[in-house]
Amino acid sequence: MSATASPAAPQEKRRINLRTPEVMAAVLEQVQSHYRSELVDRVIARGGIVSRGGLTIRLAQKFGFCYGVERAIDMAYAARKYFPPEQRLFILGEIIHNPEVNEQIATLGIRNLIGPRKQAEIDQLTPDDVVIVPAFGSEVKTVERIKQIGCHIVDTTCGDVMSVWRRVRGYAQEKFTSIIHGKAEHEETKATASRALGNDGNGHYLVVLTLADTDYVCDYIRHGGDKEAFLAKFGPEAHSPGFDPELHLRCVGVANQTTMLRGETEEVQRRIRAAIAARDQDPDARNFRFFDTICGATQERQDALFKLLETPMDLMLVVGGYNSSNTSHLAEIGEQKLPTYFIRNASRLESVERITHFNLHEKQEVTTQGWLPPKEQLVIGVTAGASCPNHLIEETILRLFQLRGIPTEGLAE
Repeated sequence: MSATASPAAPQEKRRINLRTPEVMAAVLEQVQSHYRSELVDRVIARGGIVSRGGLTIRLAQKFGFCYGVERAIDMAYAARKYFPPEQRLFILGEIIHNPEVNEQIATLGIRNLIGPRKQAEIDQLTPDDVVIVPAFGSEVKTVERIKQIGCHIVDTTCGDVMSVWRRVRGYAQEKFTSIIHGKAEHEETKATASRALGNDGNGHYLVVLTLADTDYVCDYIRHGGDKEAFLAKFGPEAHSPGFDPELHLRCVGVANQTTMLRGETEEVQRRIRAAIAARDQDPDARNFRFFDTICGATQERQDALFKLLETPMDLMLVVGGYNSSNTSHLAEIGEQKLPTYFIRNASRLESVERITHFNLHEKQEVTTQGWLPPKEQLVIGVTAGASCPNHLIEETILRLFQLRGIPTEGLAE
């Protein structure tokens, strides 16, 4: 036995119940003052329609904050209420993908440790610090670093995301490679990919974004190909270290970022299963696994938009953060049916002639002239992703009436 003892690992902090009645009562009041809208509540109660002076606005039946987002925000606010003002609080990136919400979190004195808005380094943390894990979760190596330092951890990871983690860990245990339908740069996909390595770190993953990516993979499964070209196409961010398509596409299981379009994920599953079955001459495709890991709230908002689009309307507004995956998919759905504008908030409705909005194809904000039709009777649809608070919907509704010169006093009463 060595004469020099190994340094003891930091003790795990005891689990803290932030959701006491006293703390949550104070949190509820604060959160509602920041994000709730009485106007939107009234419009919803009246069937999601508000009409005055030739302008009708129709809201999707489901939009805005989901339970997972509400829980994450509540827990961040609760952490600030629970811990003393002098105790430092940090967060591993954005709590959700909405700039207004993240700005509010910053006003609580919660400093960011990851991403373009980073305000501190993980190496600067001490055991007395509190670290919040956002709704998307975080990579295993990052969480392990925080635990090693001995910080208090407030984990707000969405339950749907954790369900995906359990699935990809299971794939790794079976020696199946996880093919993840998602955006390789997205925080949730990064967190999921890190779990796909398995407990021993020997698992593998590949991230596919489009059906064209999927077809490329399927062609390789069926016929093989140029390994170096395959790895170059997807890049190191989209596959596990040491990934070899000749070895690691033999047995695969499909999972997904929870905010993807269900129909597209199902098509990814179908095409990969067919490729495996054809290669192995096995109609049962026993070297293939899949599991439905689409977030229920994401699906509800997509279904509600499809339903809303059955109603004749002149245009559609989608409100939310531009880096929100579930919100961008709503904009994709809308633009297939009618003119659709993806806006961060009501400030982008600059005038009846000019709107600034996010172009999904150019991946940047653009300005469009003549966006608001000068019709006597105008119908506009409005929806929002799971990370958009209702007060931003209210501001959008009010701005639309103002642009048409219609008084908003007593609207929806």
